Amino acid sequence: MKLPIIAVIGRPNVGKSTLVNRIAGDQQAIVHDQPGITRDRTYRPGFWQDRNFQIVDTGGIVFDDEEAFLPLIREQAAIALNEAAVGIFVVDGKNGLSAADIEIAEWLRKQTVPIVVAVNKCESIDQGYVQAAEFWELGMGEPFPISAIHGSGTGDMLDQVIEHIPAIDNLTEDTTINVAIIGRPNVGKSSLLNALTGEQRAIVSPISGTTRDAIDTLVERNGQQYRLIDTAGIRRKKNVDYGAEFFSINRAFKAIRRSDVVLFVVDVLDGATEQDLKLAGRIIDEGRAVVVIANKWDAIEKDTYTINEYKKELQARLFFMEWADILFISAQTGQRVNKILDLVDQAAESHRRRVSTSVINEVIQEAVTWHSPPTNRQGRQGKIYYGTQVRNQPPTISLFVNDPKRFNDNYRRYIEKQFRKDLAFPGTPIRLVWRGKKVREIERGSSNRATKV
Repeated sequence: MKLPIIAVIGRPNVGKSTLVNRIAGDQQAIVHDQPGITRDRTYRPGFWQDRNFQIVDTGGIVFDDEEAFLPLIREQAAIALNEAAVGIFVVDGKNGLSAADIEIAEWLRKQTVPIVVAVNKCESIDQGYVQAAEFWELGMGEPFPISAIHGSGTGDMLDQVIEHIPAIDNLTEDTTINVAIIGRPNVGKSSLLNALTGEQRAIVSPISGTTRDAIDTLVERNGQQYRLIDTAGIRRKKNVDYGAEFFSINRAFKAIRRSDVVLFVVDVLDGATEQDLKLAGRIIDEGRAVVVIANKWDAIEKDTYTINEYKKELQARLFFMEWADILFISAQTGQRVNKILDLVDQAAESHRRRVSTSVINEVIQEAVTWHSPPTNRQGRQGKIYYGTQVRNQPPTISLFVNDPKRFNDNYRRYIEKQFRKDLAFPGTPIRLVWRGKKVREIERGSSNRATKV
């Protein structure tokens, strides 16, 4: 069920993102003393009293088109207002009423959405109402003095806000698949988000670093809901200065951690670069399922064999991610974009999958029968006693053995390949934990111990 939306609107640097963090109860929106950090609209779940909703952060509105992004930021804010049940107009109580506030108020009066005025930076309770009084001049109803940093006054303001949104009963378990769109700058991540949603969801520009925050978008297909998370392009660490880009990249890494599936976007014109390989390693280290998206396929001159040649080249570069599907698309033309969510479903199912201990031990027995564990120079052979899945997301299997040192890398890869051959697990890493005899003896008394192979 789609939750009602609250849009947060205002000029730059009035504390919109700080207020969104306060209401959502997290620190996901980037807060930095530089105007224009937020450009796209970003969504967070929130609740107050008996109301559940989504709170939407937007870029600072400026009616001046000298900077290329300003009209696009206004467009994103307008989209947020059009889908919202109510808007919060944030102004700066410390600096007082400005000409920009009056201009935005005039623009808001042309919209059909009810607006609540939040006068931010009123840290003093005594002075707050004095600071807020000036904003009655906007003619938009009672201005509420608040401090987004300290939380004071936000309760009274939210009491007014939720009068405009309905209560939703019987919220069911969240089965949403979280999908992070990750890649280097300018590989087409925002274009891909727009293609998947069918709207101008994110600002697209050839200027590197256009996307700064992690943008959450909910879409639904065949009854399944997906949370698509567009992220900032991740450059090499040595090229990143402390500031907006630093925070953006940290948000991108957090987006990987909170995702179920990563759409790893690679520019097919560049191939898999060294930075792509580092990003792929980071995704695997976080244990996320992956679909590799080879974008800009429309820019390649092709014949019958081209796609196979490019696929082999990508697979060779990303050999440590051979279990991930590779899809050649054009986010600009929409070519094969409709196949992405099918692969996401498959990868998410593998990522969440649990396999019974009996099935795991059947795979081990067959693997050992075909290829016995290695023997060391002293004639001592490795033995696998049994295995059991200890967790999912990603699937993690503990193998109880006589001595982990007796199993070299080649044999460990062989066992993993047997699990993939017999149990599949497409689109997700699997982790094998090799546990020695001492650990096995400690757990011998456990009532949950599985039967030996």
